[in-house]
Amino acid sequence: MLDKLSHDERLKLLEFVCSFVWVDLEVRPEERKFVMRMVEKLGLQQDRAQIERWLERPPPAEDVDPTRIPHAHRELFLKAARDTFKSDKHFDESEQEYLELLEQLLI
Repeated sequence: MLDKLSHDERLKLLEFVCSFVWVDLEVRPEERKFVMRMVEKLGLQQDRAQIERWLERPPPAEDVDPTRIPHAHRELFLKAARDTFKSDKHFDESEQEYLELLEQLLI
């Protein structure tokens, strides 16, 4: 499914992933590594500077409104959220609550 996303859709996915790492208000080294692996996997090396800025400061909330995710991509974004939250082996309460809310909004 990832290979069917346009460049802009892949970049939007990474913007959401970066917002997910900020849910607990801390970007852990494991989360940063996970994001950088996604950059490689999605072929977004040319956008690395922007993605690193999202890791330094979370994307604006209005840019990561889950209700604006196209229906065709919602399961992919949910999987990305789950994978992001698992990436640091520290799945805390705020991440669990966010994931539950995200699932309610997208399903």
